Amino acid sequence: MAKIEDYNFNGKKAIVRVDFNVPLDENGNITDDTRIRGALPTLKKILADGGSLIIMSHMGKPKGKVNPKLSLLQIRDAVAKALGRDVKFAPDCAKAQEAAKELKPGEVLLLENLRFYPEEEGKPVGIDKNDSGYEAAKKEMKERQKEFAKTLASYADVYVNDAFGTAHRRHASTAVIADYFDKQDKMLGLLMEKEVKAVDNILKDIKRPFTAIMGGSKVSTKIGIIENLMDKVDNLILCGGMTFTFAKARGGKIGNSIVEDDKLDLALHIIELAKQKGVNLVLGTDCVAGDSFSNDAKQMICPVTDIPDGWEGMDAGPDSIAAFRAVILPAKTILWNGPAGVFEFDNFARGSKAIAEAIVEATKDGAFSLVGGGDSVACVNKFGLADSVSYVSTGGGALLEAIEGKTLPGVAAVNE
Repeated sequence: MAKIEDYNFNGKKAIVRVDFNVPLDENGNITDDTRIRGALPTLKKILADGGSLIIMSHMGKPKGKVNPKLSLLQIRDAVAKALGRDVKFAPDCAKAQEAAKELKPGEVLLLENLRFYPEEEGKPVGIDKNDSGYEAAKKEMKERQKEFAKTLASYADVYVNDAFGTAHRRHASTAVIADYFDKQDKMLGLLMEKEVKAVDNILKDIKRPFTAIMGGSKVSTKIGIIENLMDKVDNLILCGGMTFTFAKARGGKIGNSIVEDDKLDLALHIIELAKQKGVNLVLGTDCVAGDSFSNDAKQMICPVTDIPDGWEGMDAGPDSIAAFRAVILPAKTILWNGPAGVFEFDNFARGSKAIAEAIVEATKDGAFSLVGGGDSVACVNKFGLADSVSYVSTGGGALLEAIEGKTLPGVAAVNE
């Protein structure tokens, strides 16, 4: 594998996989450009060397079909502004041979959404996993995926993967494409290198106490990381919507709060596992409940195990916030993934903001703090605190899988 810092892109065409899956409002305007800004050092290095740049990314989940609402054309102007130069656009990512061929040094081409083609993800379309023909369809799709990746590779001399957010997927553009480049012409981007280093800081250079904060709505999506962290952390805060699955599992009354009824046993297992491992598991004890899912809902503070019918838990309550701060402030290693409530509503953002502020305080006191996952990143950006933590990761699932100790296909493919 080549090192991007040492590579000279002069006269080379570089195809770069970025993660420009940025959030858009109803008018197609970017609401958080963290991922674009994160990729700029890599993109600018290529251009400064005298290379030409082909940018590829996905957006959303179009499931292999063209969807104008998920077109990357919507972000072209923002990318051009960030790079300080014009950006050409290829309306079909698999038919951009001529546009790529005509690209001159210093020019930039943005390809249309890769996931408009099912070959990008490599999953059979229109057939159930239990159908008799599924394995044959899967095998056929893998061959189509290779051809799709080969087409993308044909546009360039060099491949750079700077999309940590999708590094945990063996997609055409994140892993398969690397097979079509020589070892000296494929590499990780500067953002990817920083991400991998940040994960190493968490896994291999733990300063104690180590406190992890896991939020979000579902226990089921976080179970792997929760179980893995049990062997590493001193304190584990579980907050957000998953609070109410734990509350119900313990016999609580949770009103209309979000809950995974089929994961109650799992919640009890996590509580028992923490005891076995000697981990201080911190669960919310009170919440701010609303009488509807809206910013203007009426509010009441109540125990998480005694929420009235017609009300739903929307944010951490004052006692929970105090408990969270008590374990965050003395920490020397901190991982935060997932908010403490519906932070998108200003009236229910106090818990998430309090966590962010406590992490900032601990960081000032010498802690290494890693914030990752789309919602957590949006949180620290909303509160203007992104520059006050040690590292903000662009990866959600990739970050969690890396911390679980799994090999990321997007990294492995470049290293091979």
